[in-house]
Amino acid sequence: MKFKLLATSFAVSLALSGCAATNSDQAQQSAVSTQAAQSNKVFAQDYVLEELENGLRVMVVKTNYPDVVSLQIPVSVGSRNEVEAGKTGFAHFFEHMMFKGSEKYPQDVYSDILKNSGVDNRAYTTNDYTNYHLNFSKQHLDKVLEIEADIFQNLTYSEEQFRTEALTVKGEYLKNNASPIRKLLSAVRKEAFDKHTYKHTTMGFFEDIEAMPDQMAYGKTFFERFYKPEYVSLVIVGDVDPKETMAMVKKHWGNWKKGDYQADIPVEPKQEKARYVHEKYDGLPGHWLLVSYKGAAWEPKKKDRAALDLISQLYFSENSALYQELVVDKQLASQMFTYNPETKDPGLLHVFVKVEDEKDLATVRDAINNTYAKARTELVDENKLAALKSNLKYSFINGLDSSQSIASTLARYMHFERDPEVINELYASADKVTAKDIRDIANKYFVDSSRTTVTMSALESVSGFDKEVNLDKLVAKMDKPVTRHFNVLDKTNNSPLVDVNFLFYTGAAADPEGKKGLAALTAAMIAKGGSESQSYKEIQKALYPIAGSFGYQIDKEMISLRGRIHKDNADQWYGIVSQQLLSPGFREDDFKRLKKELIDGIKAGLKASNDEELGKEVLYHELYKGHPYESYNFGDLSDLEAITLDDVKAFYAQQFTQAKLNLGITGALDKQLKEAMFNDLAALPKGEEARLQVPDAPKLSGHHATIVEKNAKSTAVSFGFPIDTVRSSKDWAALWLVRSYFGEHRSSNSHLYQRIRQVRGMNYGDYAYIEYFPRGMFQTKPDANLGRSEQIFQVWLRPLRSNNDAHFATRTALFELDKLIKEGMSQADFEATRNFLINFVPQMVASQDRQLGYALDSQFYNTDEFVAYVTKQLASLSVEDINRVIKENLQTEDIHYVFITGDAKDMAKRLSAEQSSPMTYNTKKPDALLAEDAEIATYPLNIPSKNIKTLDVEKVFE
Repeated sequence: MKFKLLATSFAVSLALSGCAATNSDQAQQSAVSTQAAQSNKVFAQDYVLEELENGLRVMVVKTNYPDVVSLQIPVSVGSRNEVEAGKTGFAHFFEHMMFKGSEKYPQDVYSDILKNSGVDNRAYTTNDYTNYHLNFSKQHLDKVLEIEADIFQNLTYSEEQFRTEALTVKGEYLKNNASPIRKLLSAVRKEAFDKHTYKHTTMGFFEDIEAMPDQMAYGKTFFERFYKPEYVSLVIVGDVDPKETMAMVKKHWGNWKKGDYQADIPVEPKQEKARYVHEKYDGLPGHWLLVSYKGAAWEPKKKDRAALDLISQLYFSENSALYQELVVDKQLASQMFTYNPETKDPGLLHVFVKVEDEKDLATVRDAINNTYAKARTELVDENKLAALKSNLKYSFINGLDSSQSIASTLARYMHFERDPEVINELYASADKVTAKDIRDIANKYFVDSSRTTVTMSALESVSGFDKEVNLDKLVAKMDKPVTRHFNVLDKTNNSPLVDVNFLFYTGAAADPEGKKGLAALTAAMIAKGGSESQSYKEIQKALYPIAGSFGYQIDKEMISLRGRIHKDNADQWYGIVSQQLLSPGFREDDFKRLKKELIDGIKAGLKASNDEELGKEVLYHELYKGHPYESYNFGDLSDLEAITLDDVKAFYAQQFTQAKLNLGITGALDKQLKEAMFNDLAALPKGEEARLQVPDAPKLSGHHATIVEKNAKSTAVSFGFPIDTVRSSKDWAALWLVRSYFGEHRSSNSHLYQRIRQVRGMNYGDYAYIEYFPRGMFQTKPDANLGRSEQIFQVWLRPLRSNNDAHFATRTALFELDKLIKEGMSQADFEATRNFLINFVPQMVASQDRQLGYALDSQFYNTDEFVAYVTKQLASLSVEDINRVIKENLQTEDIHYVFITGDAKDMAKRLSAEQSSPMTYNTKKPDALLAEDAEIATYPLNIPSKNIKTLDVEKVFE
C-alpha cells in the first residue's frame, strides 16, 4: 500500500519504456524476445514476454545487477472491481490473506522458508490492481516461484485466520484514518462519485470492514473470481537466464486453471455541478483544502493523460509560480502538493494545501482555481514544457539503478493491459504534447461541473465556501480580448519564415543626463541577457537547434527587438523571447558582461579601429550639442561605468510601454500564437507618451572643425549640417534624388565618387546622405528602423592618404557642392538618377524582414508604403522641382567638418591658414583637370581658427 505523488508517478510513466512490439491478441505460447530500440525508447533492457495457454502473462528481463532477482506479481484487481454493495475492501483484504499460505506451504512453513532464504516479501493494493513483490538471491528463484504458484492456486486459511485478519484490517483502517491526507481522499471520493466504484478507497467503507469477519463465504467467492491466471502477470527481473526462468514458470504455474469472471464496472454519470463538503476532524492542527477535478481514463495513445500530469507539474509543483507564491513568498500555506493516480477509468486529479489560518482557505482555493483558469487561457512556454518532459524522463532514469526498481516500475503498468508497451505509448503521447494541447486539454477537464472541493479542520464549518467558485467565468474574463494600447502591423502571409519586430519609439535620446548608454544597455539586457526563467546560456542552447534569432538595434528614437524563426518552431521561439522581453532576468552577471561589451565596443571597436564610423559619430555629436541626439547611441564611457542595474530596471519600466510599442509581424504565424502574443504584450505598462518629443537641432552658424588625433596612417573626413527635410516632408524624395546623384552610397555612379575617386584616385569612395546611415563601411543598403525627427545633410569621404589629400578632397567636395547649388542638375542627370532610383528602391526592401522594417518606418513617418511612396513622388518630379529643392535645402555657409587623423596639429594648421593642398599624380592627367586642381588646392573652407578644435581620441565619448 503506497501513496505516490505526481512527481514519482508521472516520471515513471515517461521514463520507462519496455521495448517489445507486442500485440495483446498474440497467439498463446508464443514467446517474444525483444531488444531495446535506443532511438526512441527509454528502457534499455532486452526482455522476453509470453502468454501461457491459461492466460498468465510472463515478462522476464535479464539485468547486469549480480545475484539479485525481483519478482513482481501484479493482479488486475483493486477497489475498482468491488461492485457489490456491502462488499468493499476485499481486494485489499486479500492482499493480507495471500500471506496465509497453502496446504503444502502453511503460513509458518512458508514464512520460515522465505526468512531463511532472505526473501523480502511485501504487497500493496491500489484502485486497479494488487501487487505482490519479492526480492531475493537468484538461487532461490525456483523455490520462490513454486511457493507463490502454490499459494495463488491453493490459498488456504481457517475461519479463525479470516476473522482475525479482518480485525487487523479494521485496525489498519483506523490507523490510516488518522492521516488527514487519507481522510481527505476518502471524503472527496465519496462526494465526487455517485455510481463508480472509485467512490470508495482501497480500504473500503468502514461499515463494510466492520462486517468482514462474517463474510468468509464471500471471501472465497472473491478469491475464485479474481485470482485466476488471466488477471495475473509475472514480472521477473534480475540476474536470470530468460529461457530457464520461463521453463520454471511453466513448470509451477502452467497447470493453473483459467477463470471466466468479469466484473461489470458501473459507468459514472456526468457530474452536473461543482460539489463541496467539509470534514470536521477534532484536534486537527491547521486547516486542509483539497481541490479535485475528474480526469482521464487510461488511454495511453491519447495525449490527455500525459497532458494532465504535465499541467499539474507546470502549475502546481514546487517549481510552479503558485507554489512559490503561496508557500515561499506569502507563506499562506505550509504544504502544497498534487496527486494524480493513474486509473483505468476516469479518476480524480488532486491539489492538497495546508494552511494555518482559516481565513486563508478561501484565498488559497481562489488562487488554485485562478491558476486552472490560467492554464485554460495561456500558452505555456514551449521551452519550459520541453524542459519539464526531459526532466521527468531523465530524473526517473537515474533512479532505475536496480533490478527491483525496474521490476516495480513494470508492475505498475503491466496491470493495465498486461503489456509493457503501454509505457512506450504513454511516453510517445507525452512527447507530442504541445503548449496548445496543454491549453486545449485544460479546457476539456478543468471545468466547474468536474470539480469537488473538500475542506477539513477542527471547526464545524469554514467561512468563504458558501458559494462555489465560477471557474468558467474566470476563464471568460481572462479569455476576453485584452484592450491593447500598442500598434500592430500585421503582414502575415504564407511564408514559412516568421519575422517579428518589437519596435519601441524610444532610444538613446531618452538617456538621462549622466547615464548616456542606458537605453543601449537596457536593450542589450533584454536581447542578449537571460529571462527570469532561463539564463542567457540556456536561451542560446534552446535557440540553436531551431535556428532562432533574437537581437536588437538602437538609435535615437527607436529600439528594435527583432527575430526570425521557421513557422514550425514559432511556439518554442516565442516562449523563449517573450520571456526575455516581458520578464527580463536582469541578472548581475549579464549586466557586467554586457556593460563590458558596450565599453569595449567603444574603446576597441569605434575609437581604436573604425576611423570612418568614428568621424561620422563625432560629426553628429558636434552638431547636436546640448540636444537629445548629442551622445553616441551606445553611450559615453564614464556614464556607462556609472550606470547601475537599478538604472536599467527603471529605464525598462519607464520606456518599454505599450504606448511606445509598434509590433510588426510577417510570415505564416499561427493565429492562436499571434493572439497569445497580443495578450502577453498587453501586460506591459500602458504608458502615455507614444514617442519622444525631440526639439529642433541647435542652430549652426559658420564653419567649424573638430580634429580627432589618434594612431592613424590615413585621414577620414565627414562634414555636414542639419536640415529640416525628413522622410515625411513633401520635398524629401526630391532631396533624396539629389543625394543619390551627388553621392549614392557605395555606388560608382555618384558625382563625388567620379570626381574624387574615379578621376583622381584619392580614396575608396565618397558619398552623401540625408538620413542617418550607420555601419556604412559594412553594407550597401541602409537598415530600417532608424527613424528620426531630425536629420542632417552629410558628406562622407573615405580615408585619404594624408592630411594634404584630406584637405584637397574636402575642398573638392565643397567645390562640387557649391557648383551643384549654383548650377543645379541637368535634365539628363536628373532623368538618369530618377531611373536608377525607381529601379533601385525595390532592392532596398528585397527581403521579408526589410519589408517589415520599412513598413514600420512608414508608420513612424506617417507615409505610404516605402516603395510606392518613393516611386510615386519620383515619378511626379521635374528637374525644376529638383533644382528648387537644392537651393532650399543645401548650403555651404554653415558646416561642421570632422577629421580623424594621426597629426591633429598639422591638420589644424592647414585649416586655419587655408594652406594650399596641391594634388600630385603618378601619371599624366588632362589639362582641364589640372586647372581645376589648381583652383581647388586653395578653395577656401573659411574655418576661423577659433572654430577649430582638436581632441585626443581618448577624450572622445569619454
